[in-house]
Amino acid sequence: MRRHTRRVYNLCYRFTGHPHEAEDLTQEVFLRVYRTLASYKAIHGGFTTWMTSVTRNLLIDHYRRTKKDRVTSSLNEEATMAKLEEKASSTRRPDQIAVAGELSMQVQHALGRLSPDLREAVILRDLQGLDYREIQDVLEVPEGTVKSRINRGRIELARLLEQMGVRRE
Repeated sequence: MRRHTRRVYNLCYRFTGHPHEAEDLTQEVFLRVYRTLASYKAIHGGFTTWMTSVTRNLLIDHYRRTKKDRVTSSLNEEATMAKLEEKASSTRRPDQIAVAGELSMQVQHALGRLSPDLREAVILRDLQGLDYREIQDVLEVPEGTVKSRINRGRIELARLLEQMGVRRE
């Protein structure tokens, strides 16, 4: 469980944008994994890929349940995430930490504006580091669709970040 907690939490956080919600969803994922562990078959792919599929399915269920209640992240939650990132890299200078925290909040905000299909493809590839085959298994779509969603998601994310004043260096 400890080996996969960070990956599952990061996926939940990047999808929801809310740290407390991501923590709750991470717990739900591990409960669901425990309950459905007997359905895991190594022949169908690696355990990490299977766990990512379980996480994705739970996030879809959560998205559908909360569709009507969805609101943007509060400043308090964004400040909490900035503090976590600050803790994670104490070797950086304060100005670097502040810039990284601000950039992370902007990326999270832009990710929240992507469609769910594009968001999950970009998160799985660029933030979780899954390869195309693993993403294909998780999303249960053809490889061409995976590549298309990643490409469109990156383009849309770049456009949104540029609108927000974030420039490439």
